[in-house]
Amino acid sequence: MDSKPVNAKGYALCQGPRPSIVPPFQSILWNRPAISRSSVPWRITCANGLCWWYSCMPTPSYPMSRQRPRSACTPTPSGIGGAAGRRRCFAWRINLAGGAQPGFPPLDHALVKAIACEIVHETRLPLRRQSTTDVAARAAVAVGQSISPRTGWRILAADTITPWRYRSWIFPRDPHCAQKAGQVLDLYAGWWHGEPLTAHDHIISADEKTSIQARLRCHPSLPPAPGRALRIAYEYARGGALQYVAAWDVRRGIVLGRCEPATGIGPCGRLVAQVMEREPYRSAARVFWIVDHGSSHRGQTAVHRWATAYPKLIWVHTPVHASWLNQGEISFSIIQRKVLTPNDFASLEEVERRLRLYEVLSNQQPQPLTWKFTRAKLEEFLKRLEAHGVKLHPGQTTLKSPDTDQEESWAA
Repeated sequence: MDSKPVNAKGYALCQGPRPSIVPPFQSILWNRPAISRSSVPWRITCANGLCWWYSCMPTPSYPMSRQRPRSACTPTPSGIGGAAGRRRCFAWRINLAGGAQPGFPPLDHALVKAIACEIVHETRLPLRRQSTTDVAARAAVAVGQSISPRTGWRILAADTITPWRYRSWIFPRDPHCAQKAGQVLDLYAGWWHGEPLTAHDHIISADEKTSIQARLRCHPSLPPAPGRALRIAYEYARGGALQYVAAWDVRRGIVLGRCEPATGIGPCGRLVAQVMEREPYRSAARVFWIVDHGSSHRGQTAVHRWATAYPKLIWVHTPVHASWLNQGEISFSIIQRKVLTPNDFASLEEVERRLRLYEVLSNQQPQPLTWKFTRAKLEEFLKRLEAHGVKLHPGQTTLKSPDTDQEESWAA
């Protein structure tokens, strides 16, 4: 048997022998409840059948710090095999030292949250404007023990309601929100006015991604290396901006777009011509265009304009302040993440080439979006809005559509 290592005090460390005839096995994790004063040693059995005898002496407990718990053991003969002995499962317990603090009970958590609410009530300022040091100081008086600002912040951050956080939100204010949104959702589900769509019907979600800048970095970017991400200079010079108008085929998952120096009726018309004059849209029975209320394509004037130019085209508007129903917004978010981030372009021509390349690559393996927001979920959403005091009725005022009768060339 190999000799056991001995610490500075002359005690042998608790470790089992490993005979050379047995292959090495994983470390054994064992727990103990209380120190046994019995003269009969305990036997520990491992998962691989090995067992040995041991007996331990009580040692002082250590505070909960980075020190690893230790146990001083007296050397005892150990044996391998199925020798008789008492078997027991131990629970290893570490006691707190005099200077260590236990965790805060749920009542103390509730006191910290109540104090934070009282500060908001007294100062008339939101919690995000308060100091965590002030909250921790008041909480320490109520709890009866010191509490750090970081601990107070963790208690508040773990709460279900976090009033210091907020999100910008635009409520739909179209009096015909349910009707207009229902038409869009019916198209996504394959229906129009109660009739199912056919294979010769197509759905286009069109939108504009404005002001795509070409940021010329003042220093060359450093390529990624082992243990280092791509490094891009913070300072840049503006190299101009372009507008990307695109049409997303809802049923096929194909994107068709073009870059323009500005938005307006002309760029919108050129996008419509680019799509409608190619197959399968040229020979389609109907082509539904879902658009928001942008200045270049909102109002009944735009509806009549496109219906006159292309009789197969049906213009469908989303409700005001509900452009999130347009799947084109989702396709733009994908382009922003995969194509335009990080913004490190030498010129606007490079931006346009990158967008063209994305169209070619994505259209090679088109993948339609999985749309899960249905009419039933729309009704639940409108009920929640009404519960918050947002009522949509025909008496509400809506945005007036500007006069868009001015003519502009559609030529590509």
